[in-house]
Amino acid sequence: MAFYSYIFSANYKRYFYNLKKVSQREDKNFIKLILDTGYCVFRYGFALSDYLNYKLYNKNKAERKKYLSTRKENKFYEIVSPSEYKQRYTIKPNFLEDFKKYTKRDFFVPQEGNYQEFLHFLDTHEAFMSKPYDGLGGANVKKEYTKDIVNKEEYFNNAIKNRIFLEELVIQHPIMNNLCTRSVNTMRIMTFNDYGTPRILWMGLRVGNGVNAIDNFHARGMAVNIDMDTGRLVGNAIDKDLNEYKEHPVSHTRFDGFQIPFFEEAKQMVLEASLESDKILVVGWDVAISENGPVIIEGNRRPGFDIVQVLSGGRTDIVDDVLADIKKHKKNR
Repeated sequence: MAFYSYIFSANYKRYFYNLKKVSQREDKNFIKLILDTGYCVFRYGFALSDYLNYKLYNKNKAERKKYLSTRKENKFYEIVSPSEYKQRYTIKPNFLEDFKKYTKRDFFVPQEGNYQEFLHFLDTHEAFMSKPYDGLGGANVKKEYTKDIVNKEEYFNNAIKNRIFLEELVIQHPIMNNLCTRSVNTMRIMTFNDYGTPRILWMGLRVGNGVNAIDNFHARGMAVNIDMDTGRLVGNAIDKDLNEYKEHPVSHTRFDGFQIPFFEEAKQMVLEASLESDKILVVGWDVAISENGPVIIEGNRRPGFDIVQVLSGGRTDIVDDVLADIKKHKKNR
């Protein structure tokens, strides 16, 4: 039911505008594209964004079945990521506290009565990130400079009102700066805790566009596949509008073949972290490479498959394999 609530509340004006551009670019009948959209929604459970992101208008029936739809994705997460355990991951200060062994950085939550601690945080950090407690997709995440805060008491009170917390900056490894210095460029590593035997399901690197201070796909960043054995980038980067890049548009560093430092250490870190919860079985970890090694930025208990499938094509195999292992485990228990 939640899927159809999402569908019926979608921004159709914007969708039809984008679909019109597809019609013109691909020389396809606009009305037929609308009808095909409806078919994909109700037959396969694809969201409107799925239809555009995965170029379903150019896919036949067999090809469409290789893609995980939003409806199937939601059902998958009801099994591997029950909502009753979400607070540990969705409330970011909770996550930073529970996983401090892996996050390795200071943070501060403004609350009534801790103004002096707030001033101490500002005295300690010349710059920091401000983030909503439970934001998604990098929304309202900002890099802030202490010197720019003219009225500290007003800033403190607004942070309480808007549920904003402050987080120490991660100083990115110089090699990762070669891609983009404006943002901390993070690996998205999806893991599965197979009842005590963790494994990595997929890996990709998210890179900022050189303008915004974050690397999120939904903040005009781009993403590229990672070879899970070597830690080298594979192929071109792709952004949310499906533009491809052989090299970064600002730094001009070539993506294909770029080697991520501390790669094995990053893999071991997320495999260990995935064992910290036997309730949330699939997690998408955002991992930065600092000067001293990998650090976890956050854990996403329901990591989206849009980046995965845009980069790799349909990946229903990931979900099928996980569900098969869960079924096997329950049968043998």
